[in-house]
Amino acid sequence: MSAETAFGAAPIRAGADGSASADLRIIDGRRVVWFRIAGGKHHGAIGEAGGATVERAVQLAGQLHVPLVGEFDTSGAELGEGVAALHAWGRLAHELVGVSGVVPTLLAVTGACVSGPALALGCFDQVVMTDDAFAFVTGPESVGDFTGEWVSRAELGGSGVHDRRTGVAALVVRDEVIARDALAALLSYLPDHHLADPQRWDRIDDRSRPCTIAAQAIPERPNASYDVRTVIDDLVDHGSRLELRAGYAPNLVTALGALDGRPIGIVANQPMHRAGTIDIEASRKAARFIAWCDSFNLPILTLVDTPGFEPGRDLEWRGMIRHGAELVHAYAAASVPRLCVVMRKAYGGAYIVMDSRGIGNDLTVAWPTARIAVMGGAPAVQILHGKRLRGEGPEDRAAAERDLVDAYEAEFDNPYRAAERGLVDAVIAPDQTRAVLCDALEVLATKRDRQPARRHSNTPL
Repeated sequence: MSAETAFGAAPIRAGADGSASADLRIIDGRRVVWFRIAGGKHHGAIGEAGGATVERAVQLAGQLHVPLVGEFDTSGAELGEGVAALHAWGRLAHELVGVSGVVPTLLAVTGACVSGPALALGCFDQVVMTDDAFAFVTGPESVGDFTGEWVSRAELGGSGVHDRRTGVAALVVRDEVIARDALAALLSYLPDHHLADPQRWDRIDDRSRPCTIAAQAIPERPNASYDVRTVIDDLVDHGSRLELRAGYAPNLVTALGALDGRPIGIVANQPMHRAGTIDIEASRKAARFIAWCDSFNLPILTLVDTPGFEPGRDLEWRGMIRHGAELVHAYAAASVPRLCVVMRKAYGGAYIVMDSRGIGNDLTVAWPTARIAVMGGAPAVQILHGKRLRGEGPEDRAAAERDLVDAYEAEFDNPYRAAERGLVDAVIAPDQTRAVLCDALEVLATKRDRQPARRHSNTPL
């Protein structure tokens, strides 16, 4: 992170014990409010004075309409101050919620983050953790006393846990220096506040460059896997992909990128993991990412290749309906430009929730390899003709089933029927996808949606 103080080294306000500090800084030419909670007498423990320091920093970020960037290495509330220290964290949480969606809020955890402050991680837009960092609400001792299960700090809330299991960490990096670089990288995709557009990058890539690698990435066999990141890298500006939460719900990719110099958010099914099916974690991961992109005027590109929602009793019992609805809600509520490319499979409810025309996107295109239908040919034939097929002999049944599947796929399981009905705007050559997307963003750059006069909708959280 190339950072220097904007107004000398004078802090906004410093905690009395040195555990908290804040000031205005310039990061890569942009002004931000920066704060740090660390050090002091008790490993970053925050009392009333330290809490007021960070509280003022958050307020100032909102007032100046500049990003809030911070670092945590804290053991929690200062026990010596009792309830006053708890109230300090409560006031800080209140201020963080107040600027949420107004200015970008980015945080690096470079050591400990335990007890009440750990909950604050969920209030920041994106969190970067170092390899040796850890965060949890209740520590190993409390877990052991209550459950009889003894775990280490790393097993309970280490960076690996938050990278792969909880999704708290958007990025995990080696050390504090790289964490600051990561915060600066995230900032480069974002505007200063919700009323501004992200700054356009210098154009480093031909907008009409043929996407030959993306075109060749999709296997001929419909059930063969591939890495969707190969497609993403060929579509976006060279070297612009920054994947977030790569280890969490890897069956769906969320990433930042740029098209013709315009920063965008990308949501893509990942056939390399669980065949690209959508489960609870993937739904939640995508929904929060989409809402964040919408807050800060990042257009959303969705790449679709999914056979559907993942089946399973456990998933249904854990609330697949409710969490799947989070994804629907996030897309339907987003007012930024929304572009969708159907690359291969797009079946049933999963087709709808991956930003289909039905929930209001601005452009839907499909590749000739796309299979858009209520379901695949084989299960559809079993539902439509199963009774008749069961009355045939084994050999006749197999031949009849093949004929029926071929007929179904020719009639329904292709992008052209959807295009005839206006549900797909165009069936395009895969190598022309980048040019089509860049042209669409150019047209949609001035898009403005009128929102109803209400505070917020009731999301299915």
